[in-house]
Amino acid sequence: MRARRTYRAKSVKLVKLELVGQGQGGQPVQVGFDVGKQEVLTVLRWADGHFERPWLAKNPEEIGDLVGLLVRVASERPLATAMEPTGTYGDALRQALSDAGVRMDRVGAKAAHDYAEIFDGAPSQHDGKDAAVVAELAALGKSVQWPYEPPGEADQEMAYHVDWMDAQRRQYAMWLGRLEGLLARHWPEATRWLKLSSATLLRALKRYGGPSGLAGDGSASAELARWGGAYLATEKIQGLVRSAEASIGVRQTAIDVRRMQQYAEQALAARAEIGRSRRRLQELARGNPVIQAQARAVGVATACVLWVHLGSPTEYHCGAAYRKAMGLNLVERSSGMYQGKLRISKRGSAQVRRWLYLGVLRLVAKGPVQRWYRKKKSKDGEKAKPGLTGVMRKLALALYEVGAKGQTFDARRLFPGVPLKRTEVSVNPRHDEEKTRMKNV
Repeated sequence: MRARRTYRAKSVKLVKLELVGQGQGGQPVQVGFDVGKQEVLTVLRWADGHFERPWLAKNPEEIGDLVGLLVRVASERPLATAMEPTGTYGDALRQALSDAGVRMDRVGAKAAHDYAEIFDGAPSQHDGKDAAVVAELAALGKSVQWPYEPPGEADQEMAYHVDWMDAQRRQYAMWLGRLEGLLARHWPEATRWLKLSSATLLRALKRYGGPSGLAGDGSASAELARWGGAYLATEKIQGLVRSAEASIGVRQTAIDVRRMQQYAEQALAARAEIGRSRRRLQELARGNPVIQAQARAVGVATACVLWVHLGSPTEYHCGAAYRKAMGLNLVERSSGMYQGKLRISKRGSAQVRRWLYLGVLRLVAKGPVQRWYRKKKSKDGEKAKPGLTGVMRKLALALYEVGAKGQTFDARRLFPGVPLKRTEVSVNPRHDEEKTRMKNV
């Protein structure tokens, strides 16, 4: 199967089974899939290296017809199937094959991409060829078994809350960004007294919609004190009220007030959803020793994100493999005189890197990590990204040691050459969350 015309596909409904495998006897056959949103390309590879022309099945309308054909082929000879990880587009096919008792393997996308030119001497890739490449790699033993196994109820609920929490956090960040622009126009003094992420300030914006409404309410100080509780200092309350009374911001219209109120309401709603998901994740993680161990380093929420997208670190043979699954391994593209720069691969789930990044922001705020980060940032011309990426890569290896080998997380071991007083290290995520909550009042 090397000529271009041999990649032309025919509909799975036109396949004549009596013509499949003519002259191949009962030798084993390896099946490769290329799964798209609307179509599935299927290629059969016989043990002698011969390929059948691709079959084309509509996804998902003709999945049943495709699986029925493969089951009939498998009734006469050993048969195995393989595909690349394709998000959710291939899940229906995996489930159907699993229900039919047909073996399914997974071939790495990077391996298939790199093998494309070796396969037929051309670096080009298209659906029919991709399916043939997958079949050949699986036949050569470059695949791992990948049956469809629905996760348990607890893992399903954890995955739901991780996804919901991440989506709400992105919404929360969006509403805060819009509120920041509005405050800069209408009440620029407000964030001198309270952070924009402060629940108290968001409640004030939802209630009053701007400085004039707050300044005109004689009971505003009492309301702010009630919302902030014991964590909100009287000086901040008085300062916020004074800033509302004397603000030099642009005077608001009725529409401006309504916009401020609605944006603050949406931000508070997203914040509440994040809190609910966090609390539920803490409950779901109580019986999981790996998550509890990693939570001492990055918090329960981030540890749950790692568990949902990467599974247990004990399933990886080393820390480098665990880090690679996060997309934090370094890659370089160089050719001839061109020398490319090292960068992270960004493979795998972006959620993992996003939440790990949030954990790193907490780490660089104190202790030895802060000292190393400041030196790195200064060395790189005050660029923050290289230093933060370096800490993420170190932290990924530490999380493997903590989760897979049961070691206790110690921030001093990330950068052992940097001295640190013991009192500067906190391994209590609840203590850190409490401090964060006090700062956000």
